[in-house]
Amino acid sequence: MLRSLANIFWLGTKELRSFLHDYVLLGLVVYSFSMAITAQSQSSSQELHNASIAIVDEDHSELSRRIAHAFLPPYFQPPQYITERDIEPLMNAGRYTFVLDIPPHFTRSVLAGREPQLQLDVDATAMVHAGLGSSYAETIITTEIDNFLSRSEGTPPDPVTINVRLAFNPNADTPWFSSVMGIISSITMLAIVLAGAAVVREREHGTMDHLMVMPLTPFEIAMSKIWANGLVILTAAALSLYFVVRGFLHIPIAGSIPLFLAGVAIYLFFATSIGIFLGTIARSMPQLGLLFLLVYLPINTLSGGYTPLESMPPWLAKAMQISPTVHFVSFAQAILYRGAGFSVVWPQFAVVALSGGLFLALSLWRFRSVTAASS
Repeated sequence: MLRSLANIFWLGTKELRSFLHDYVLLGLVVYSFSMAITAQSQSSSQELHNASIAIVDEDHSELSRRIAHAFLPPYFQPPQYITERDIEPLMNAGRYTFVLDIPPHFTRSVLAGREPQLQLDVDATAMVHAGLGSSYAETIITTEIDNFLSRSEGTPPDPVTINVRLAFNPNADTPWFSSVMGIISSITMLAIVLAGAAVVREREHGTMDHLMVMPLTPFEIAMSKIWANGLVILTAAALSLYFVVRGFLHIPIAGSIPLFLAGVAIYLFFATSIGIFLGTIARSMPQLGLLFLLVYLPINTLSGGYTPLESMPPWLAKAMQISPTVHFVSFAQAILYRGAGFSVVWPQFAVVALSGGLFLALSLWRFRSVTAASS
């Protein structure tokens, strides 16, 4: 037993040295847990921010000025006043995403109850801003008109006021979500790639035959690759959470990072086992890349990280419960977003450990079969 553990340890150190000398994979890990996380969190914003807007004020009234002054940062840039004849050329040039045209005698028509119309031109090529900004602009204009009428005519306020409180992400900032989900996706992606590449690299370089003639078992060879590559991913994830998410992006982590890393360590047995399994099937790195896409894209897309399981067809949501990735995303969000403790997430830990253990056994069986055939 001790000899087997020693073999696994020393073979794992060989894997670590081999990884450190593979500058492509090393660069991929560093990029995925640093620059990729930063780019994803800062470029995939799903809320309105600094939208450009121009106003054609043909009414020149108190109400038109109040509407113009209501478009405030950080949602909108300070409005710029333009003339009606400038609308089309400026929109064609992409200078403004929104142009609000307030017609003449607008305030007079509002006070008379004639329901006048405002024109809001929207550049829909900026899809996120166009969709969200239109509803924001409608709310802003309606609110200002209601406030103006209530003060002018003495209309009593609405009898019911709805106070909305957003839990766990008070400002609904996309980076709070996308940065952490980027780390979760990178863990799955790189665990599969590194473990699979370790097996394929041995076969391409011919060193697998050298290992098989040594007093080593297929179990020891496979487990050394699992713990070595898992350690690389675990270390990179921890550094990314501490220095990239919390340090550079200044995104608060509500829960315990050590508890999350403990769950990651359990999940890595599943993810690296998939890599070992695919490595026994692929004959070259290009084949491994194609197999990786067939496996990674479904389990990542259907994990519930970007699309809630409740939004999927019921049969698909139930079928995905067998995937450890679904439970990994579940307990990761519970810990990092909602500050859940072990008493809350232990069922997900147990499911991931059980299903990961079953797939680990399958991958080891496949690895034994392949190495026995090659020897």
